[in-house]
Amino acid sequence: MDVVSGKIMDFGLFNILQQRDRAKDSRAIINESIDQTRAAERLGFAHAWFVEHHFSNYSLCPSPLTMAAYAAGVTEKIRLGTAVLVPPLHTPARLLAEIAVVDTLSNGRLDLGVGSGYQTYEFERFGVDIDDRKAMTNEMLDMMEMGLGNPNFSYDGEFYQQPATAINVRPVQTPHPPIWNASKDAESVGRAARKGYNQFFSSRFASLEELVPVRNFMDKTFLENGRDPDTMRLGLLSYCCISDDPAVVDDYIENCRFQQRIARSLRERRESMEDDYWVEETPFDAEPTLAEAAEHVLAGDVGTVTERAVAIIRAVRPSHMTFYFQVGAVSQETAIRSMERWVNEVVPSIEKELGAPIASINEPKPLRDAAD
Repeated sequence: MDVVSGKIMDFGLFNILQQRDRAKDSRAIINESIDQTRAAERLGFAHAWFVEHHFSNYSLCPSPLTMAAYAAGVTEKIRLGTAVLVPPLHTPARLLAEIAVVDTLSNGRLDLGVGSGYQTYEFERFGVDIDDRKAMTNEMLDMMEMGLGNPNFSYDGEFYQQPATAINVRPVQTPHPPIWNASKDAESVGRAARKGYNQFFSSRFASLEELVPVRNFMDKTFLENGRDPDTMRLGLLSYCCISDDPAVVDDYIENCRFQQRIARSLRERRESMEDDYWVEETPFDAEPTLAEAAEHVLAGDVGTVTERAVAIIRAVRPSHMTFYFQVGAVSQETAIRSMERWVNEVVPSIEKELGAPIASINEPKPLRDAAD
């Protein structure tokens, strides 16, 4: 019997490291991310995730493994993850060795969130054709499983060829750190079902009416690939700001819209770069007003956030929820205050509403082999 990693429902911090204010330099942004990670551990969050992005102010984190390695040295218990690592932008053998090193430095606290990427601007600057990204990601996942789970491996794929190689640093977790799939296409979700991966997706400004079909699709795809969806470890990324001050909430939501504007520009190839790495902020088609966006974000006072969180937990059934507490130019003070209030006020309110401790809510069932 193989058991789903981290069976109970828990919460996480999502570090995006955005730069909206040129007066705040990269050192300040990176240091704030580490400070938030340490605060997350102190408050009892289970995970801290780090993104991978390049060459723009959308994120100043080009290496989530480097951030996780540093965070491992200043924390003791919190799990540290990539959300997500973009394999086509890496050299396979080196990436596998670095994964093993970070898992070692963290004493087995590494989680591997993996996605195929979406920003053509990044791929062009690495000399990689973005149209090949999904096939390249699948081949890299093959090599992760083979190279980290076996004494030696070789690989002969369409995009990668690896002669017989031994990764000489072994991960603490066997056969490898837990893998989280962040892609939502049928092929990727099907692979996650067959391989025992966890699932990850983002809610952004989506309503419950938009989120539920995603969960239903994942359930259906898991069943079609021979796995009970109730064993799925599902992570949901959401915005979150808890404040009794409407001005603080409004500012947070406006920064969420900034994040979406930059992301959409880079996804849709509409980016307009200034003199260096700065992406001009422009509205996107069918952009919600701030009032409309506010209806679908975990932002507001404790009662508002609790009500919306309970609705998501009941309808989408995540077993892990992770949050953008800091996005755009939101202050460090606002982010950490929201983290504190989530733990000290919202979580007890959720438990009261659902009549159960968080640890028992949406708990995935054990994964059993067909022979059991």
